[in-house]
Amino acid sequence: MTVTYDYTDRTVLVTGGTKGIGAGIAAAFAAAGARVVVCARTPPPTVPGPGVGFVRADVRDPADVERLLSGLDRLDVVVNNAGGSPYAPLADASPRLHARIVELNLVAPLLVSRQAYPLLRAAAGAIVMIGSASGARPSPGTSAYGAAKAGLHHLARCLAAEWAPEVRVNTVVVGLAATENAAAHYGPDPAAVAATVPAGRMATPADVAAACLWLAAPGYVTGAEVHVHGGGETPAWSRLVAHPPRNP
Repeated sequence: MTVTYDYTDRTVLVTGGTKGIGAGIAAAFAAAGARVVVCARTPPPTVPGPGVGFVRADVRDPADVERLLSGLDRLDVVVNNAGGSPYAPLADASPRLHARIVELNLVAPLLVSRQAYPLLRAAAGAIVMIGSASGARPSPGTSAYGAAKAGLHHLARCLAAEWAPEVRVNTVVVGLAATENAAAHYGPDPAAVAATVPAGRMATPADVAAACLWLAAPGYVTGAEVHVHGGGETPAWSRLVAHPPRNP
């Protein structure tokens, strides 16, 4: 079965849409007929595909966010995708780094959503937050990131209630994902990482994009979290239970 979407004459903004999951989301909306705008602090490594335009903007900067949104006369969908974090143990990294991580992953989506609200309300549009499994379970080594994503999930639920029924707000909670930077996050053995996922593989940008296309389409769902994580991450203790150590 094939599910298709028609976003012809719709305008979609994807923050951080120049690479990885964001680029996959932008390409999917463009393929569905949308006019797509992507933004990032630096231009994309390659020219965006057909139907995709680029605007340089730092979504942590309120002035940049205002400039970005003021250039649009219509807006139907915002995908708050910009985010991420380096490995940064709480005691070892600087307070400023942790603050910047929270700004990017929580404050920036708030700023973009707030600025986009009048346009989205006029179009009866939708916001899709790109959350993370790190915001739903312990995230050692990226505590500020996990805390920010947990806040993002809650922000989406709050806005869904505050802005209903004019604007719908939902979250895609992404688990382990296979992108061009996967090795830097998970190490050089992707097969071993994929083996921890019940589905047997990590999520792809296309998997995340499919959830975004559904959530952004006109409908009833708002305040929801769609988990795109292949069943989650198998805990290490479960292997000990399934294969208990034998006494010599």
